[in-house]
Amino acid sequence: MSAPNKDLRIAQGAVVCVENKIEGSVSIGPKSLLHPRCSIIAEGGPIIVGECNIFEEQSVVKHKVDSLRKDRPNTLIIGSNNIFEVGCTVLAKVIGDNNVFESKCYVGPDIEIGNGCIIGAGVTLTAAERLPDNVIITGTNYNRTIASDRPQPQTLQLDFLMKVLPNYHHLRKPRERPNVL
Repeated sequence: MSAPNKDLRIAQGAVVCVENKIEGSVSIGPKSLLHPRCSIIAEGGPIIVGECNIFEEQSVVKHKVDSLRKDRPNTLIIGSNNIFEVGCTVLAKVIGDNNVFESKCYVGPDIEIGNGCIIGAGVTLTAAERLPDNVIITGTNYNRTIASDRPQPQTLQLDFLMKVLPNYHHLRKPRERPNVL
């Protein structure tokens, strides 16, 4: 269990297990779910997580410090309805909505993820690029296709996990920072 993080904001309706690693200034949006043993590390600036995101076990999302690169946004904004599957590592500088990061994939720090993208299991992306909307990357040859639609939100999975996880894990309490005038 990580030490209390005074820069952590959890919206009402989010489910955040205490057995994870959250460092730096992180805001978790409503109906987002963080499994035990996932990591969200805001070392290069704040991370803002949108609504209805799922972070599975051993997934890592990190906003890195890069003093040599000035094109990296100060804040990493993660859209809504994204799924970060078991063991994925995502260092992307932009993450849109409705994306799926499958198990054991790696997304480097110079990648911008559009909306509706699927990064397949075990795929490694390191070269600087912006992925267009609805791109699917799979296989050992990193085959790319464009889907006609975005992946469907995993609302049934999210609803089920939001009911079950609190029965087996301790949760961090939602807390809003008071408005300072």
